[in-house]
Amino acid sequence: MTAAVAVDLGKTGCRAVLWTGTGAPSDVNEVPGAPGLATGDGVQSARAAVLAAVLPLIEREHGVRPGTVCVGAAGAASAPAAARALAALLLDDLSADETAVTSDAVTAHAGALGGGPGVVLAAGTGSVAVGIGDDGTYARVDGWGPWLGDEGGGAWIGAAGLRAALRAHDGRGPATTLLAAAVDRFGSPDRLPLALHEDGSPARTAASFAPVVARAAAEGDEAARAVVLDAATALGAAVVAAAHRIGGGDEGLPVAVTGGLTALGDVLMEPLTAAVTASGRLHPRPPLGGPLDGARLLALTSSAPHEPHVTRLRRRTAPPSTPSSPPVAPPAVV
Repeated sequence: MTAAVAVDLGKTGCRAVLWTGTGAPSDVNEVPGAPGLATGDGVQSARAAVLAAVLPLIEREHGVRPGTVCVGAAGAASAPAAARALAALLLDDLSADETAVTSDAVTAHAGALGGGPGVVLAAGTGSVAVGIGDDGTYARVDGWGPWLGDEGGGAWIGAAGLRAALRAHDGRGPATTLLAAAVDRFGSPDRLPLALHEDGSPARTAASFAPVVARAAAEGDEAARAVVLDAATALGAAVVAAAHRIGGGDEGLPVAVTGGLTALGDVLMEPLTAAVTASGRLHPRPPLGGPLDGARLLALTSSAPHEPHVTRLRRRTAPPSTPSSPPVAPPAVV
């Protein structure tokens, strides 16, 4: 019996599911992720993470061999040679007939819009808008990290809220409840710069303050409201820019918003929706699924508009009967 395997490989975690076509998918198996395909040892790190996530699923389903394995991997878009190398290695590693490797942004897009064209905004600690047209045209807007971009993301909101708190502390800005909230969370304003770096991830620490900013905005704090409205404007601009770059017919394009910032609620989502719909060509809708759903979809079809951005390899020789230990050299592929 053959199966389809979907993998969502990020820098923090690697999740995998297996479908045999005879029922519900397996439970998600999650293991630590990999630094990204674009790094020096990115291929081998990604390979190890994928095998750690997938092999236990195969072992639980006696007699199952993967027909197709699709991996959405961080860094694949900027390292196509590494994506191809990973796809080649996994053919024999998993005794698969076919392997497909693409960016995790592409699988997230496919999952959110069911494999169709449109724009997906991923807004969490950072923010990036990905557009894919019906002809495969691809556009990525923002996602440049906390120092150069990610405008409107969680780290951006949290940092802007903390700046507003410090301006109030200094007397350079209006009074805001964010000052007391910052002191409650981080201690004295004097130690705030140090507190941001204590866990080694200033962006993550700043993002932890974003829900505080959103609550203050919902309660009417003017400084917090200004931060959240600016974030909504920035996120909306990224969506509109992505849509403009991929084009679209007279009927417009669907838009889905994913990521942790959706939990901030109406205080962010209402002005964001207004910014997106202002042109009349963009139509927000709830995401249909997540990255694993997108990876499964791309494992099962090569006709989606995402296909130009997928590295897909198919075996020319008969596969081993069971998944093997990692081969010394990649198998023959077409």
